[in-house]
Amino acid sequence: MESYKNFKNKLLKNRKIKKAYDELGPEFAVIRMIIARRLASGLTQAQLAEKLGTKQSAISRLEQGSYNPSLALLVKLSKALDAKLEISIS
Repeated sequence: MESYKNFKNKLLKNRKIKKAYDELGPEFAVIRMIIARRLASGLTQAQLAEKLGTKQSAISRLEQGSYNPSLALLVKLSKALDAKLEISIS
């Protein structure tokens, strides 16, 4: 069976796929930061959802990348995770 890493590398040799993947970079970065901060805080998805007044499934969709959070949600998330939200365009 082929590893995920090898499969991904094969796919990224295709220019169109590579371009689409690179364009999603900022979204993946935000998701990674949210997950890392949640885990560092010792929170489950359900516990974070409770702090935000939402359902665990909403946090799951967010962490899977199937939901793009609004700026307002990112502010709520940062407060719930006791983190500072910084946004930069360079």
